[in-house]
Amino acid sequence: MNIIVQKYGGTSVADLEKIRAIAGRIAKRREDGEGIAVVLSAMGDSTDQLVGMANEISKAPDPCAMDLLLATGEQISIALMAMTLKELGVPCETFMGFEAGFSTSGDHCKARIRRVDPSAVKASIESGKVAIVAGFQGISESNEITTIGRGGSDTTAVALAAALGAGRCEIYTDVDGVFTADPSLCKDAKLLEKSSYEEMMELADAGAKVLHSRSVEIAAKYGVVLEVRSSSTGRPGTSLIPESEISEGSVISGISCNLDEAKVSIRKVPDKVGVTAAIFKPIARAGIDVDLIIQTVSEEGFTELSFTVPKEDLRRAMTLAEVVAREVDAGKVTASGDIAKISIVGLGMRSHAGVAHRMFDALAREGISIQMIGTSEIKVSVVIDMRRAEDAVKILHREFGLADR
Repeated sequence: MNIIVQKYGGTSVADLEKIRAIAGRIAKRREDGEGIAVVLSAMGDSTDQLVGMANEISKAPDPCAMDLLLATGEQISIALMAMTLKELGVPCETFMGFEAGFSTSGDHCKARIRRVDPSAVKASIESGKVAIVAGFQGISESNEITTIGRGGSDTTAVALAAALGAGRCEIYTDVDGVFTADPSLCKDAKLLEKSSYEEMMELADAGAKVLHSRSVEIAAKYGVVLEVRSSSTGRPGTSLIPESEISEGSVISGISCNLDEAKVSIRKVPDKVGVTAAIFKPIARAGIDVDLIIQTVSEEGFTELSFTVPKEDLRRAMTLAEVVAREVDAGKVTASGDIAKISIVGLGMRSHAGVAHRMFDALAREGISIQMIGTSEIKVSVVIDMRRAEDAVKILHREFGLADR
């Protein structure tokens, strides 16, 4: 039996009307003879509502209790989907994360999937049922409910597809697929019908919202065929394929804009061996992801150190930075949340020189100052003033001819 894993995000299951529409589509696919596992997110913004309630009770909610609370969002979704499918005469079975075989680390709210035992889900599908799985959650070795952080349902779906040996994993979203830029910022953005795993990992890591980088990483590692589709039409949008199957085309394939990062700066950092390592040690131990880093000489014997972190971790990063700054006799610690990270991504960078210069020059011509720069083999990122983010996306989209693809 050919097994397909489908994942529907929060906006796709935001209300009963949408759940009914999805159930009808699932019923038709099952009639076509496909075995189906469905992974669901929590409805709409219900996860944010749960977080809000927890924060009303405590400024620092117990992580174990928080995971127990957040996991209920997906459980509501799978229960409602099961009721809807059964009304249509479709046999189905629901699985919470631990019932679906997801074992994770014990890092509450940011757990990592350690292994997946798909036997129960597979048996359900082979018996003719639709398996409905709660995304975003699993169970630790100490038998505590865990959640797996941002993009958790995407990651759940791809990991399940890999474990089941599924023919395809379909990610359904409220957009038609992956575009050359965010269509809400750039009206000339074009749909990418195909993208490589590597390009999509870089775009996702740089802030593109359609897929989470962890899910793409798993898909690439295990050879999962991954498709992004519109939840309203069901039509294929963007397919992720190996780099070897990508025909040579544009130097740049996409532009991302990330408004979810903040910049921390530490002034008058002593220019001594080991000081930089000492600053980042507690931040790393706290599990805070540091993205871009820049260190400049401010005056003789001192440097200024700046780095970016997710906005949701800014308060913790600031607290840790202030403590370690005092320990190493550094100066004032400041933060800015009014930044945007703009990234260009493309396999063509490997064979074309001067791409970064074109990016910097195009921004400079329009008076956009660059605060920080980061690069990888197929990506260049810059940090700029948030107020110029939309301008920057449009400028670069035009500069690299993405509207003409």
